[in-house]
Amino acid sequence: MLIMGLETSCDETGVALYDSEAGLIANVLHSQVELHARFGGVVPELASRDHIRKITPLTREALHRAGRTMADLDAIAYTIGPGLIGALLVGATFARSLAFGLKIPAVAVHHMEAHLLAPLISGSAPPLPFIALLVSGGHTQLVRVDAIGKYAVLGESLDDAAGEAFDKTAKMLELGYPGGPKLAQCAENGDPARFHFPRPMTDRPGLDFSFSGLKTYTRTTIAAHQPLSQQDTADIARAFEDAVVDTLLIKCRRAVQQTGVNDLVMAGGVSANLRLRARLDSDLDARVHYAPLDLCTDNGAMIAYAGWRRFELGDRAGLAITPRARWPISDLTSA
Repeated sequence: MLIMGLETSCDETGVALYDSEAGLIANVLHSQVELHARFGGVVPELASRDHIRKITPLTREALHRAGRTMADLDAIAYTIGPGLIGALLVGATFARSLAFGLKIPAVAVHHMEAHLLAPLISGSAPPLPFIALLVSGGHTQLVRVDAIGKYAVLGESLDDAAGEAFDKTAKMLELGYPGGPKLAQCAENGDPARFHFPRPMTDRPGLDFSFSGLKTYTRTTIAAHQPLSQQDTADIARAFEDAVVDTLLIKCRRAVQQTGVNDLVMAGGVSANLRLRARLDSDLDARVHYAPLDLCTDNGAMIAYAGWRRFELGDRAGLAITPRARWPISDLTSA
């Protein structure tokens, strides 16, 4: 079957086509980075308007790249949450209307479930059960995956998500937007021995995360070294990145030990961080699986794939369009 995936949960408009036999056959993406850069973060109203401008031409481009037409589609999947309500409404309304006009089914997809399943698109799926580390701008979670739709949250951030902490720290260091990649790039020139930042909540049992205290510690360090030289900035960036990476590694190691599950899937925007990937590969006693770098951030491919897996389980969206800004992944079911 041929399924189209539409992603508009935040600041990227993604359209992709996934064929259940041929795999991913088209994946186009428009990023709003330049639009939001001067504001230092995403402006929801501007994001929604830009999705409206881009979603139709991107849909045409995806079909053209795949050599397919609307008549070839068997179903349309779209992100229904979590995310920015206005942005979600654009994609959901477009997708549901298109499916209705074509008289084909629509599938409403959970954004974080799509991230979780993105590493499976390549076909090298880990055996069930596996542990998933979901790290993005809005979420940091460890989830036990027993089946598609059967998820148990083992631990999550009690305040800032890891990606959010990256972005806010980059803003404090005046590195620009998007903060995560900018900070990681700056940290490459940092001295790892100069500063040692705390590894939050690793000195107590449990799998929950907290990054707000680390952010405050970073702010205090920045204030103590004003005016910052270029090397100061790089050293602080490196210390912050090392602290986040170590914290995530420690919690993943603990999750593997506590569950006895030896496969870990890492997904979400922060999973593109190369230092984090290297540390998990070298220091975690488990098999680690990732999505390709171009599928780590928000994209239509993960929505199309998750939509296909959900379609197989019998999921179909009704005519009502009900986007959800907040939606715990543990609320999902397997059918």
